[in-house]
Amino acid sequence: MQGQLGLEGIPSKLVRVTPARLSTWQQCPRKYRMTYLDRPAPPRAGARANATLGAVVHNALRAYFDLRVDQRSPERAAVLVREHWKSDGFAGPEQAAEYRERAQEWVSGYVAELPPAETPVAVERWVSAPAGSIIAEGRVDRIDERGGELVVVDYKTGRHGLRVSDARDSLALGLYVLAVRKQFHRTCRRVELHHLPTGTVASWEHTAESLAALRERAEQLAAEFQSATDELSFGGDPEALFPVSTGRHCSWCDFRSHCAEGKQAAPDLPSWSALEA
Repeated sequence: MQGQLGLEGIPSKLVRVTPARLSTWQQCPRKYRMTYLDRPAPPRAGARANATLGAVVHNALRAYFDLRVDQRSPERAAVLVREHWKSDGFAGPEQAAEYRERAQEWVSGYVAELPPAETPVAVERWVSAPAGSIIAEGRVDRIDERGGELVVVDYKTGRHGLRVSDARDSLALGLYVLAVRKQFHRTCRRVELHHLPTGTVASWEHTAESLAALRERAEQLAAEFQSATDELSFGGDPEALFPVSTGRHCSWCDFRSHCAEGKQAAPDLPSWSALEA
């Protein structure tokens, strides 16, 4: 695959970029190294309840859209939540049962507002396509078609509602649009964050300029972590190339037990703390 020409006239290698890689690098380069480079990888912390809750909702909605249209209903959606339920990370059976009921209400209420014959173009679809100096890729929750154009849909289950700026500034959604446009050879500009707890949608229509700005951000971050990775492979100092970046996020970092600075920077919180944070 051809990349951008380097100083010697040799095409440079395109850097594969996912939303997870970008957000991890932005949050903490040390965490990036532990997640993607260290082998063997350090043991991770146990499951967190908020992540379990989000995964259950995503899996239930994927299963819902796999059904024939005549088999879909709010009641069936609630059953699918129960069928896909996991209690990993919750304080105990009582809290898990409370959030299972909440998730059933969210999902059944959500599908009740959809058009009866809603049939997405794709559900939980992996997309990947070159964009400038990167290959933008990742798994899109849902791709809809409206007015002859494709729409990127992302589900959210966090406690707080979302704003238009969350959709507008999302690097993840921008990467998905770039990949969807090339992979499907279709117009795609609109991105939507569907917040199931409140039943609200935060949306944004991208322009060529806004997508170029997001791509430039992604390319810059990709260049940073790829340069650090290359230097590490030639014997560079891992602590210097991947410095720790501390903050509130250290409380729920997967590698907290391996990071003295992180343990000092933020308190150790229970695995269910983000449900009410």
